[in-house]
Amino acid sequence: MSAFVPDGPHRIPADNPAEVAAVLTLTGERTIPDLDIENYWFRRHEVVYERLAPRCAGREVLEAGCGEGYGADLIATVARRVIAVDYDEAAVAHVRARYPRVEVMRANLAELPLPDASVDVVVNFQVIEHLWDQGQFVRECARVLRPAGLLMMSTPNRITFSPGRDTPINPFHTRELNAEELTELLLDGGFGEVSMSGLFHGSTLQEMDARHGGSIIDAQIERAVADAPWPPELVADVAAVCTADFDLVPIGGSRDIDDSLDLVALAVRA
Repeated sequence: MSAFVPDGPHRIPADNPAEVAAVLTLTGERTIPDLDIENYWFRRHEVVYERLAPRCAGREVLEAGCGEGYGADLIATVARRVIAVDYDEAAVAHVRARYPRVEVMRANLAELPLPDASVDVVVNFQVIEHLWDQGQFVRECARVLRPAGLLMMSTPNRITFSPGRDTPINPFHTRELNAEELTELLLDGGFGEVSMSGLFHGSTLQEMDARHGGSIIDAQIERAVADAPWPPELVADVAAVCTADFDLVPIGGSRDIDDSLDLVALAVRA
C-alpha cells in the first residue's frame, strides 16, 4: 500500500506484447514494482515477503489480497502451490498474465472461495487495513487453514502511520491497528498463538531520514501532495532503497513495537 498517489498514471512495463492489456496503473491503493518513484514503498512491502517466504517452503499457500502479484510469485519459488485471491478484476488479469505459476482468482475476501481446512498458510500483507469487516476476514482465514495452520499478516502501525488521528490519513484505509489491537483481532478470530514483530528503518534509511529533514517518507509525501518536482538527491535515495535497509524486530526486542512502521504478525490456528 502506498501512502500517496504520485502525479499522473504510471504503468508497469509489460515483458511481452501479450501482457499489454493486463498492466496496472499506480493509483496509490497498492504498490507495484519497477518504478523508481515507488521504490521505497515497494521495498518496504517486499522485505516482509522475503523474510517470511521460507515459512512457506513445500506448503500450500493462499495469498488473500495479492495486488500486483509479485509477492505471490516470490512465495511460489519455495511453496508447493500458491493460490492468489483479489477482488480487483484488473489485478487478477495482470497476475494471470505476468505470473503463470500463481493460481489466481477473483473473490471477496469476506467469503474466501476455498473449502474448510484446505491450505497450510494464509498470507495477508498490507490488506487488513482496507477491509470493512476485519473480524469476518480473520475468521475466514482460520476456516480455510488446516489444523495448526499459519496466518502471516502485515499492516501499517496506526500509531506511526496516522499519528494522533482517529481516522486513517490514507483514503484507501478503513481501520488501522496498533500491535495490541491486531493481536486481539487475531485471537478473537480463531487463532490461539500470536507473535508480533515490527518493521523499522535500518542504519542506511536512518541516514536518508537525516538527509531529508528527518523523514524520507514525509519528504516523498510532501512533494506528492504539493505536486512538486522531486530534488535529484531525493530521487536518487528513493531509487537506491533495498530490502536490506529495513530491520524486522520481534516484540520485546531492541526497539519499541509502538515505534515500528509496519506490524508483522504470525498467528497459529487454534
